Amino acid sequence: MEKKEAMLVCNLKGREEMEGARRATGISSRGRAEGQAGLVALVSDPEVSDKAIRRRFTAEYKSRILREAESCKEQGRLGALLRREGLYSSNLINWRRQAQKGTLEALSPKKRGPKEKKPDPSLLRITELEKTTKKLENKLRQAEFIIAAQKKIAEILQMPLDPQEEMKS
Repeated sequence: MEKKEAMLVCNLKGREEMEGARRATGISSRGRAEGQAGLVALVSDPEVSDKAIRRRFTAEYKSRILREAESCKEQGRLGALLRREGLYSSNLINWRRQAQKGTLEALSPKKRGPKEKKPDPSLLRITELEKTTKKLENKLRQAEFIIAAQKKIAEILQMPLDPQEEMKS
């Protein structure tokens, strides 16, 4: 977790006061009593970021926390560990289940979102055959168009299409 900057309030006398009993404005009650003239307050940005950043835990971190959690025998030590690390008890439950399922790989974070689908080999074969069928259909259309054109030219020129008909006459 990020450590917040300590707020220092300086007055004209050169005395510095660490943040203690402070008001919402960032000025301590003692500084308020002395008057606001000459006081400088360093205040961190109170705004929350627009988009939350999801925490990702490494397998080593998870295993270290699980070991520490197992060593917590006294009452309240497990809660202190969770507060110190900023974790929830559900994190420990999920990590223990993952550890029971497998080794270190089970503890590694999973990629979010839709899973990649492996293409089915039969579907690939079907698409390949459909492409060749379309190519052959186009060639057949061209051949039929050429034959039709030859028939028309033969009619116009009054030439027989079959060479054997020519020999018979």
